[in-house]
Amino acid sequence: MLDQAIRPAGFVYLKRRDSGNITATIHFLSSSEFRAIADKKLLPGVTRLRIALIAPPFISVPPGEYGGTELFIAQLAEGLQEANATVVVYANGESRVAAEVRWIYEHSQWPIKAQEQGWLKDLNHESWAVQNAIADCDVVHFHTPQGLVFSRFASQPAVLTLHGPHDPKLSDFFSHFPDVHYVCISEDQCRRESMPHRRTIHHGIDLSQYQLVEHKQPYLSFIGRIAPIKGTHIAIEVARRAGVPLKIAGEVQPAYQEYFETKVKPEIDGKLVQYVGPANLALKNELLGNSIAMLFPIQWNEPFGLVMVEAMACGTPVLAMPGGSVPEVIQNGVSGHICRTVPEMVKKVADLHFDPHVLRQYVEENFSLERMVRDYLALYSDVIRAAETRRVA
Repeated sequence: MLDQAIRPAGFVYLKRRDSGNITATIHFLSSSEFRAIADKKLLPGVTRLRIALIAPPFISVPPGEYGGTELFIAQLAEGLQEANATVVVYANGESRVAAEVRWIYEHSQWPIKAQEQGWLKDLNHESWAVQNAIADCDVVHFHTPQGLVFSRFASQPAVLTLHGPHDPKLSDFFSHFPDVHYVCISEDQCRRESMPHRRTIHHGIDLSQYQLVEHKQPYLSFIGRIAPIKGTHIAIEVARRAGVPLKIAGEVQPAYQEYFETKVKPEIDGKLVQYVGPANLALKNELLGNSIAMLFPIQWNEPFGLVMVEAMACGTPVLAMPGGSVPEVIQNGVSGHICRTVPEMVKKVADLHFDPHVLRQYVEENFSLERMVRDYLALYSDVIRAAETRRVA
């Protein structure tokens, strides 16, 4: 739920012209005014905006454990509905997001063991979702690149949020869909792309799902995929050099099993280094909230890094290595520290002076669900107007 003190005052309508063309506008009305218009039909031909959010079919929305994209989709869907848009989520049948869910595959399937079968399943899901959505939705919002191939068969405008890192081959693929509006999740990611219609919208989170912890326990935390690019082995090195216990949570995917067996597992002693397995929301709250700092020693250009925001929402600073979005998410000395080397990060572990309330406020001001929802509503309005302009021309 959006915080009642900061929930958006604007309600979105879809205005249909007599010709069948459509425009989207944001009207700033109170709840009672909205109900009066809806009940008395004071504005004929004006209805709520309907958004189709097409998630991959492999992980439920929201996820039980691993699934940053699915968590984002769930929070966006519920935030949009709080703002009185209507949302249809295309996911699997295990999804429990507070919105209408449509599905053809009932159960989750993660990790994907056979890539070819996974691709076929996803293409079947995406094609069915587009065919279904164009019957009654006004914007089709994709979350995987392969879904775009079916946007050719839809008259509705299409949006794609780029959840993964920049890939030149994908950028070439995107060039075949110049009318699609692309959402980058960091400015760093956006600078690496060249599509004509792109903008940056940082992720936001539902703060009500994260507990602020004022009194910390003497350990460090690491939450993320157990993979070289995430720097799990570096987090262990920092903890050993600093002499501070480290609690690790995250999924070990098949592709990184050898990395886990050779670089991480031998270091796990149950005392200085603990591994607790994948983390659901409750475990995230416990691990992040109680730790003195979360380590984020990435070794790649991070597209966003939602876990950084989750840690700060719990009142926990983040010690990160630079790459991708990190300088956009962490404000040095305010929400954590950006460290270029292991010795620098070890030094910062011994010099943590952060007020949990200030960290929480930093998230409220920069990465709230309300702000993210407002930005996406503005995007949907813009893409509908752009589509109408193309039709008229």
